[in-house]
Amino acid sequence: MAGDRDKQLVAQSGSDGGSEGAPAKKKMAGKHLVLFIILPAIVVLGGGGAAAYFFVFNKPATAETTEKAKAKPEKKKEAKKGEKKEDEGGASFAEGPNGEGFLTLPNVVVNISTADARPAYLKLKLTLQAKDMATAEGIEPLLPRIMDQYTGFLRELRMEDLAGSAGYARLQSELLKRVNLAVAPAQVDAVLIEEMLVQ
Repeated sequence: MAGDRDKQLVAQSGSDGGSEGAPAKKKMAGKHLVLFIILPAIVVLGGGGAAAYFFVFNKPATAETTEKAKAKPEKKKEAKKGEKKEDEGGASFAEGPNGEGFLTLPNVVVNISTADARPAYLKLKLTLQAKDMATAEGIEPLLPRIMDQYTGFLRELRMEDLAGSAGYARLQSELLKRVNLAVAPAQVDAVLIEEMLVQ
């Protein structure tokens, strides 16, 4: 009987030893399950939820804002004397005290040539003066042609060309000549340099 009892103890210890290896494998299988199945599933579901939020829930807000924008009628105010009227292209209109029209152009920034090949920039804020507001408003659709004329001319300037009052007057007359070529048969009376910065 003692022999049978020893065999049972050995069998139990053998089964215990074998069962020690099995839980270790079972633990590793649980970690692999979490790492390779559950964690990616959470990431995919989170990404899907975020995508659904951005694509589904944000659309009505943009649709409402576009409907509101369409519902508002566009009203253009007539410019009173001395009052500026903005345009979408960055240009603005103003009527002078004697009925002349002023068209302020978008800022012009170009690089200019220097003797020592260092970079230099010219920034101009220009206003065109026409005989009346109708002429100034008629010039506005030709802004791309005017800006092309100005950019081509200004890029060829050197620092020495802008020096002193003679350079300023020469620049003003050249700009006037070029704008009148671009807007012909309309006529611009003067090019006013509101701001000139050389850097």
